Amino acid sequence: MRISPAVFSLTTLLVSAASFLPMTAAAQGVIVDQGRFEVSYNGQSAGTEDFSIRRAGIGPEDAIFANATVSLSRAGGTQEIRPLLRATAEGGVAIEYQIEVVGPDALELGLRRVMRRYVATIRSGSGEEQREFPATMDTRILEPDVAHLYYFLRETAAGSVTPVIEPRSRTRLQLTTGTPVDEEIMVGSTTVAARRVEYTAGEDSRWVWFDSLGRVLRVEVPATGYVAERTDVLR
Repeated sequence: MRISPAVFSLTTLLVSAASFLPMTAAAQGVIVDQGRFEVSYNGQSAGTEDFSIRRAGIGPEDAIFANATVSLSRAGGTQEIRPLLRATAEGGVAIEYQIEVVGPDALELGLRRVMRRYVATIRSGSGEEQREFPATMDTRILEPDVAHLYYFLRETAAGSVTPVIEPRSRTRLQLTTGTPVDEEIMVGSTTVAARRVEYTAGEDSRWVWFDSLGRVLRVEVPATGYVAERTDVLR
């Protein structure tokens, strides 16, 4: 599938940020988190998500870049999902976003913030589509089948309501953050202290487990049977 100009510019931005590592690299190109999730649906293994979250840039260019490759095998065939997000360093509010899906439901989507709105261009087998979404000061991006993006909800306070866009499904949500619960879970073969938070929007519920640094350890979406579990031992 041909990469649109909006998608290309964001990809170029990520590559530039990753390579911009002078002597003060610790401040300008820092890996925040990276690793792998094993993905299952209704208890059946479905694939993996390999991801990286990096903070790069200085001054007004300071931002967080998150990208992943999600490989899934389900009844409809094999699908690869490649999201890429640029967000504010403080708070993780979405600035630009792209996602490319190869396989069933293939599409290419580029989204950027323009003043008080997000403008999205979506290309799929049905043709090209333009969409706009309201852009508030605390909007986050999530996607079905993508776990690492919940990192950007880690600092929301219990009882707060966060506007969320799921660009691929053209969905807007108001997610309410529940009260954190301390638990221990297994990451690989290691027991890790975690904080479980439930996010709800009406009857829609998502459970996310974070470690003490806000890194995502596990995601469950009961309505779809989706579970993503970290496989690597965190340091």
